[in-house]
Amino acid sequence: MLPLLFLGLLAHACLVRPQQLQPKNIFILAGQSNMAGRGGVVNSAWDGIVPSQCQPNPSILRLSANLTWVLAQEPLHADIDANKTTGVGPGMPFANVVLAKDPTFGVIGLVPCAIGGTAISHWGRGTSLYKRLVRRAQAALQDGGTIQALLWYQGEADTVSKEAADSYGAKLESFFIDVREDLKSPMLPIIQVALASGQGRFVDTVREGQLGIDLLELQTVDAKGLPLEPDGLHLTTQAQVQLGEIMANTFLQLIPSNRPILSPIQSSAPRRCSNFLLELFQSE
Repeated sequence: MLPLLFLGLLAHACLVRPQQLQPKNIFILAGQSNMAGRGGVVNSAWDGIVPSQCQPNPSILRLSANLTWVLAQEPLHADIDANKTTGVGPGMPFANVVLAKDPTFGVIGLVPCAIGGTAISHWGRGTSLYKRLVRRAQAALQDGGTIQALLWYQGEADTVSKEAADSYGAKLESFFIDVREDLKSPMLPIIQVALASGQGRFVDTVREGQLGIDLLELQTVDAKGLPLEPDGLHLTTQAQVQLGEIMANTFLQLIPSNRPILSPIQSSAPRRCSNFLLELFQSE
């Protein structure tokens, strides 16, 4: 009787959505508040409005804070940038555009890592944020899948002092190189966002640092001119949607239409049903 009961419980625990069983095309989302998502956040309150471009899709999953794959939905960073109010970011529109333009792309796995208010010095190799990014990226691969790109939007915090702004470009380039090295992916595609705003007056200096980095497989999209929330710092919901679409189109241009989806960093590790418990389609 006990063996039958055990087998029944095991079968129930291993119920999964078909999408969760497929190898995932993984994207790491990192940086500070505009990547974490502040669209629709005014006076520390999110309006809860989710545009059609950001709606959930069964083929878009998210790695939660406890390293479990769940249905992706806004706000993507709610349990990651947990000490702040999060809203709409570029991740969901990015993923939805990729799938809309390439229906054969397969399941997307988003790995949120962004934390609001962080400077580039908080992301250097050896810091807690850096270690967590690498740990989450490795966990995302544990049950199979491929890392397709790092999506990066950060720098607003480094516009406050001239010293931080002047050193920004060199520190950012080192960060990109270190991430590629520690993920054992020297040609990992990176899509970074050039600043639209900043917390200080050295925005142009930080932008120069961003635009001056010359690495292979690094693409830069420009957020300058996109609409901002009343705080003058964070992108509006519609601006986040537009940014996500731009980033998606940039990524798709990196993939020749006649080439299968491959990544320099992948895992063929055996799947463990314990990491794929059934998740109901409900708000987290």
